[in-house]
Amino acid sequence: MSTDRRTTAPVSSREVRSILTTAQPRTAGWVWGVVFGIVAALSTVALMATSAYLITRASEQPPILHLSMAVVGVRAFALGRAFFRYLERLAAHDAAFRQLETVRVDLLRRLIPLAPDGLGRTRRGSLLSSLVSDVDELQNLPLRVVQPLLTSVGVAAIAVWVVALLSPTAAAGLALALVAAFAVGILVARRVSASAERTLAPKRAALVDALLDYLGSLDVLIAYGAEETGRRKVEAADRALTRALTGRSLGTGIAAAALSLFSGIAVAWSLVAGIPALSTTGGGSLSGPGLAVIVLVPLAVFEVVASVPLAVSAWRQVRSSAERIARVAPENVPAEISVGEGTRSWKAEPAAPAIELRGVSTSWPGAVSPALTVSSLTVAHGERVLIEGASGAGKTTLAHVLVRFLDHTGTYRLSGQDVRELPVEQVRSVVGLCEQIPYLFDESVRQNLLFARETATDGELLNVLDRVGLGDWVAARGGLDSRVGERGALVSGGQAQRIALARALLRNFPVIVLDEPTANVEADLAGALLRDLLRASGDRTVLLISHGDVPAGLVDRAVRVVDGVIAPA
Repeated sequence: MSTDRRTTAPVSSREVRSILTTAQPRTAGWVWGVVFGIVAALSTVALMATSAYLITRASEQPPILHLSMAVVGVRAFALGRAFFRYLERLAAHDAAFRQLETVRVDLLRRLIPLAPDGLGRTRRGSLLSSLVSDVDELQNLPLRVVQPLLTSVGVAAIAVWVVALLSPTAAAGLALALVAAFAVGILVARRVSASAERTLAPKRAALVDALLDYLGSLDVLIAYGAEETGRRKVEAADRALTRALTGRSLGTGIAAAALSLFSGIAVAWSLVAGIPALSTTGGGSLSGPGLAVIVLVPLAVFEVVASVPLAVSAWRQVRSSAERIARVAPENVPAEISVGEGTRSWKAEPAAPAIELRGVSTSWPGAVSPALTVSSLTVAHGERVLIEGASGAGKTTLAHVLVRFLDHTGTYRLSGQDVRELPVEQVRSVVGLCEQIPYLFDESVRQNLLFARETATDGELLNVLDRVGLGDWVAARGGLDSRVGERGALVSGGQAQRIALARALLRNFPVIVLDEPTANVEADLAGALLRDLLRASGDRTVLLISHGDVPAGLVDRAVRVVDGVIAPA
């Protein structure tokens, strides 16, 4: 049976880790970015400490030479903060953006073996979101997760050590306040916003899906008075995404409030610890400027570590995007998808049939039963065979087996050679598929043909268009530079099929599979289109897939598909 019962496989932690590892730069530029970030953050803390010392010491009216080092330090740390921040952004962002190239290439590497049948359950919006939004989100792993955490931990440790040199008690209070702020801020924010953050990527994809469905079928929705219903679906998806964003903002606000609270506690603790040790007559262990330093340094430290809750929030979003990428493009290709790692080159044997199937069975990814079973099917060189049957019987499944989109059990020979011995690219250079709805790029007629053979001249393009019956049509539209519109919106269904056949002829496939070429053509024009297509195919081997009537004399014989089983007619 050809019933499609595909299921979504769970995402393994190993695949998610693999994607996250790919997204994390390991270049010298990235290391320097972290170093510059830490130095910039330390300059911020040092600026606060030096400023506090300078103001407090100046109030004691010492000789000006006693203040010169502090004055120079304030200027140096103020300039250093901006300078090293610039270097940090330059180095870290450059490394992260360069790494995105590797991530995108890795994603395409995963997608290419899956296309098209391995992506059958992936909606266009989800795929588009993974290719754009989710990949872009991965740049936040080095920039908003790893680097802020390393910077915050490093600065906090150094700040506690410096404060301990002046007042161990104040340093202990600062350390406890930092730990408590991290724990409370992160735990509360996680409870409030974690679920919202995990659903951000899926809800963003759902909004893209709704928009694509609405805009892609707007003419039909308006014609049937369903435009308002379609618009409400888009608005509902937008509201769901807005609620998720609001939930994330709420958690971020709570984390920021926790940091502010514990920052104040750290300052108060420093006062409590420092005032009794304050030296007013020379007997105390802490000077007035030293007290100012231990009181104001926590403010600067908490300003730096305020990025930690944000980093944790960004981590959840990054991991969610990585999970979605792993789900859309798994590392391991499903067993039903052909990878074709053969090494032999194809060479036609004239004495052997063009196509020979024996005991072949195939399934769609995740299906619980075979979609097609072929006990025996032989097609001779130059023969024209009609593959007929009801919609959903398994005719297109056969086409996808022939071009190795789907793997199979049993034997499939191409001019005497087992296709398992051939790379899939070799098979697809022999068997060409003209799909039921050919994909036309939003480009000129010339560009829609050249990708089949980029070295073809304009004369060759006009010749092949004339062979498929489009010579006069192209001339009337202004030549090869005329555009076909988005997904062929400016051409009819029959013209799209003719352009698809023209591409197949340019590619010079020995075997051509025409999958329902008249499905989108008016009934009174279907016969003429089939005659033109088959005449233009010349002496090539042709498998014509159709569920409708085919005029007599166009094919040599017919093979019928019934409920996923092929039996000679």
